This record gives sequence, C-alpha cells and structure tokens, in this order.
Amino acid sequence: MSNCSNCPSKGTCSSSTKESCAIENNPKNNISKIIGIMSGKGGVGKSTVTALIANELAKEGYSVGILDADITGPSIPRLMGVKDAKAMSDGKNIYPVVNSNGIKLMSINLMMDDENEPVIWRGPILGGVVKQFYSDVIWGELDYLLIDMPPGTGDVALTVMQSIPISGTVMVSIPQDLVSMIVAKAVNMAKKMNIPVYGVVENMSYIECPDCGKKIKLFEGEETDSFMKKHNLELLGEFPMSKAIIDITQNGVSETDEKISSIVSSIISKIK
Repeated sequence: MSNCSNCPSKGTCSSSTKESCAIENNPKNNISKIIGIMSGKGGVGKSTVTALIANELAKEGYSVGILDADITGPSIPRLMGVKDAKAMSDGKNIYPVVNSNGIKLMSINLMMDDENEPVIWRGPILGGVVKQFYSDVIWGELDYLLIDMPPGTGDVALTVMQSIPISGTVMVSIPQDLVSMIVAKAVNMAKKMNIPVYGVVENMSYIECPDCGKKIKLFEGEETDSFMKKHNLELLGEFPMSKAIIDITQNGVSETDEKISSIVSSIISKIK
C-alpha cells in the first residue's frame, strides 16, 4: 500500500498521481522497522554510517537488510564486502545478496556487470528502481531494513519517503555543515513528510591524540547547540577522523575497531 499519510500532496493529487506513488508490500516480506539514513549532501559518510549500523545490529542478533537507494552513487556493496556478487532474479522476484555477517543487500551495482559503469537515468526511472528494490526483492523476515538514501532532497528521496513506510530517519553530517541550511533542508523535508528524525550522527567530528587520547575538535561552538535545539534534534553520536574509519571505506565493515563499535552501539540504543 502507498504511504499517503507522508505525502505533501495528500488529498489534492489526481488518481494518476496516486497510482504512480503507490507501492505494493510483498506478501513474502515481513519487515518490523525501516530506517532511512539521510544527508544534506554527498561525501559526509552516510553510506559508511549505514554499513556500521547494519553490521552492529547483526552482531547483536537482529536480522538486517540494506536497501541502497543511492542509485547513482552506490557504495554499499563495497562497504559490505560483496562488490563482486550479483543479485539473482527469477523474472518476478529479486533475491538479495547476503554477506558474511548474514546481512541482506540490494544495490544497483549488484545487478550490473561493471560497477564502474555510470547510471545515466532520469529521476522517474531512478525512483521506479527504488520502488522495485522494496516491493520486488524477497527480504523475508527482517527486524530492520536500513535505506541508504541518496544525498539531498531530490526526486528519489521524495519517492522513498512517499512510497515506503519509514519508521524514522537518521541524519548524517560533518561539523562544518551541521549548522548550515543543507542539513536544515533535509531535516525539514523529513518533518514535512511526517517522518520522525531520530537525530544527527556527526562524522569526522574530532581527531584523537594517539599519545594521550584527548579529543581535538576543529569545529565547535555555541552555534551547533542552538541549531540542534532550534530543530529539536538529538546528537546521536560522533565519529572521529581516524584510520579505523578509513579502513572501513577501503576494506568494508566485517570487523570494526572496538571504539567505533562502542559509538555505533550507543547510536543504535537511541533508534531502536
């Protein structure tokens, strides 16, 4: 069924528009909670945060899936260690790839012969692919489905919020962008769609001294606190600029640093 309660055009759209927004729930799927991972722009570590949360949830014994809705910049297969795998289809259903930690994954790169080939499609086609990834993929029984959203507030993000029953969103930012209109636009988009924002994860938040362990913040001030209060946001967690994070982006998240794992556990406790 379509998630019309989240649509800003509710009550005013035509029957043809309603049909284009509608999405059928696959009777073979039973997903308890769907969480969107958003960012105001690209390059802030949104996909890395998605992968970390999914991995930690799996370690805690939950059944987890990731729907990679960032069709033009799909990085989930690499982050989850399945870049050479391929999703299978029987002509009607699509079967996700399952990584070594038992996490089910669907991404456009899992359906392409060459991951380096660009996806040159217009917005409606991109949105249609995301709908298929939700309705046609056999996710089965999941405690959590994480949706790695495309950056910004464009067509695909709108499609996801209108069409898929999202429980809430997590906003990912970096310190110098946190108090900017970029983040505010993404937060306000979610709120206008009646989707709760659990809070903000700040990536590249600080540098940790290798000798004394002191946290050194390059961006810090009262503006951040006032911004969070103004938008009624909670700071869910802060990730450092560290080799451990770089290793994740290069080698995937099968094993994570103990400190990073602790930060992720704290974030999860606030969004369950």
